[in-house]
Amino acid sequence: MAWVTKSSDEQYAPEPASREYTKQEKAANWWHYHKITVLVVVLAAAMAAWLVHDMFFRVQPDVQIGYVGTTVLPAETVQALEQALTPYASDSNGDGQVIVQLDQYAVDFANENADPAGQLAGTTQLTAALAESSGTYLFLLEDPAGFESQIQALQFTDGTLPGEADTGRWQQMVYRWQDCPVLAGLDLGTVSSGESSVSGQELLAGVYLGCRGSWAEEVPDAYTRNAALWAALTAGASPVEE
Repeated sequence: MAWVTKSSDEQYAPEPASREYTKQEKAANWWHYHKITVLVVVLAAAMAAWLVHDMFFRVQPDVQIGYVGTTVLPAETVQALEQALTPYASDSNGDGQVIVQLDQYAVDFANENADPAGQLAGTTQLTAALAESSGTYLFLLEDPAGFESQIQALQFTDGTLPGEADTGRWQQMVYRWQDCPVLAGLDLGTVSSGESSVSGQELLAGVYLGCRGSWAEEVPDAYTRNAALWAALTAGASPVEE
């Protein structure tokens, strides 16, 4: 058997002392391995804070009015209409403010070739606005005939409820905007588009105002409030000719 021996002359270098990292280098190293976790926690906290703020501090509207048309109204006209209708509403939720909110639903009842995705989105939102728990009862309608034919939610202008055979009598369920002195007299400003401009009144001249009926055994407070607003906005209005 052969034996391997060390040479007494062989030299061994000592291991180098471990390097001390600065605070900045330690922090950079920690951030390198934990930055994803930190970002996730920050985003989750921000989302939770937003939800809490939205739940407890968001200003709730006293009146919600739905606009149903093939396209939506310009933001300037929406804001002008909300402000112009505020004096006719009341502080129903007791927060010291009167807020009128216009919600828009882009639905084309007459066009079978309309964009399916857009139609689905608009119809889904409109369905939620027509739920029994919804406080939306007043609707500005571009196509009241199509709305009533497919939705069958409007009441007659005198407040009575239509029957199944009354779907085609939509003229007796709405008032034309321009035939309502209160609505036709609102100052809705103008909207500029390139070199031309159009007034808010021109944009709304062809729409109709209708009120969703309540078939519930106990009439909701929201319906009562909206019925009072309906009466104020349609005072002196001329009926739609059939």
